Amino acid sequence: MDINQFVKNFASQFDETDIDSFLPETIFRDITEWSSLTALSIIAMVDEEYHVKLTGDDIRSSKTIEDVYNCVKLKI
Repeated sequence: MDINQFVKNFASQFDETDIDSFLPETIFRDITEWSSLTALSIIAMVDEEYHVKLTGDDIRSSKTIEDVYNCVKLKI
């Protein structure tokens, strides 16, 4: 699993935010477009792309995109 591809997949869940705004160290809750619906989209994307079941607690305990990536990596 590649972090750069994960960041692109993460960014694809956002409609209005420029993809160049997304880096592994991006604090995703600071993105204006972030919402609970986006969190559900991230959980669904991870399930579909990586076959990993993330929980709401996994998202809540993560601060950056890299934190989410590391959580997924641990569950693979």
